[in-house]
Amino acid sequence: MPTPVKSVLPVVLLGCGGVGRYLLRHIVSCRPLHANQGVSIRVVGVADSSSLLVAEDVHSSGLDDALLTNLCAAKSAGSPLSSLLGQGKYQLFQNPEARSKVIDAATTLGRTTGLVLVDCSATYDTVSLMKDAVDHGCCIVLANKKPLTGAYEDFQKLVSNFRRIRFESTVGAGLPVIASVTRIIASGDPVSRIVGSLSGTLGYVMSELEDGKRFSEVVKTAKSLGYTEPDPRDDLGGMDVARKHLILARLLGQQISIDNINVESLYPSELGPDKLSSKDFLESGLGHLDKGMEERVKAASSRGNVLRYVCEIESTGCQVGLKELPKDSALGRLREAVYQVEIYSRCYESSPLVIQGAGAGNDTTAAGVSC
Repeated sequence: MPTPVKSVLPVVLLGCGGVGRYLLRHIVSCRPLHANQGVSIRVVGVADSSSLLVAEDVHSSGLDDALLTNLCAAKSAGSPLSSLLGQGKYQLFQNPEARSKVIDAATTLGRTTGLVLVDCSATYDTVSLMKDAVDHGCCIVLANKKPLTGAYEDFQKLVSNFRRIRFESTVGAGLPVIASVTRIIASGDPVSRIVGSLSGTLGYVMSELEDGKRFSEVVKTAKSLGYTEPDPRDDLGGMDVARKHLILARLLGQQISIDNINVESLYPSELGPDKLSSKDFLESGLGHLDKGMEERVKAASSRGNVLRYVCEIESTGCQVGLKELPKDSALGRLREAVYQVEIYSRCYESSPLVIQGAGAGNDTTAAGVSC
């Protein structure tokens, strides 16, 4: 028999993209397991960029599973939340009223039954909402790394009660990078250096170049496999890796901003989004990068090395970009869309703690939440 429900966990989800929809489907599919654990995850609200769908009474009910399933199907098809009108007992609010309703839910539930605010969006616009939720005693879970990579004061606010925040997937997809770093620090063992390959997309690209393939060909293949963002320059520019890097550096106590990180872009500014559309970049601009990348790959190979897009965090500074590494090194042996992070500390000085696993692709780990 299922364990009697001991804990009801109200959740408001921000963002109905691929990660957000995966999380909703995951919650629904894991109901039997949650029941056996005595937990009920009650989704009381779901918001996209323009509106909020919220249960009529957040105290006693949530959005039912049939509605959540239909919501995922509607958003996958590009339909707005308003297309679900008439499919259940709920209220629909448009922005900016939607934001105030999320705060109402946080005020109502934060200090009573509790509320988890999950950010699966891809915008900085949720920062103030997250800070308000913290003030009302809510827990927050982030797949969106942007709230943690804006102003340092915002980062401090969001992590001020570390027991009430989870943001594992902002750095390492489903890998326990944040957990490992924080546990080492909490044990009194200072972390001195972190080195890693934190982009499954760029990991795939670099390993494919070793086989003599053209850079433009590899990037287009990565896009077709779903490894890149819709505009591959979002990956090739290195800023996504830099944000992950910044979160780790801040965990180590470095009070820095994204501007303090040296980031190497794999395309020049004249091929940037302000000069070329994504379509033009893929069709004509990308090919101009083949010769230069081929020369770098061959030069590295002549020295027995390979190229990897690496992030390095040390007390002296932070670097993100291409680096030559021995073929037989841990990072040099990486293939396909694989993440790897090496953590150095007093106890792990000569032999670092290595975390490795799947990175980019269609196997989406939603917000670091598992059933």
